[in-house]
Amino acid sequence: MNKQGIVEVVHGVLGGTKVSSEQAVDTMINSIVDALKKGDEVSITGLGIFSVKQRAARTARNPRTGDLIKVPAMRVPKFRPAKALKEAVK
Repeated sequence: MNKQGIVEVVHGVLGGTKVSSEQAVDTMINSIVDALKKGDEVSITGLGIFSVKQRAARTARNPRTGDLIKVPAMRVPKFRPAKALKEAVK
């Protein structure tokens, strides 16, 4: 399923126009992204927790040339699934 599939499901439940359904899905996604940019945690009951993790700087190796490369520290998104999601997928 992709974003358009989610829009179809939302449209089926809420009715209205597909444009309004797409705006609702976009608003939800943008809200999650904005919260993660601020460093906040987003918890959705039954789905899981979106958070940001700090990854330390490290030295890596270029597999093509074998040269050592310094990879800077960065923030990366992280998702921890809820117990209900784990059980549903089993």
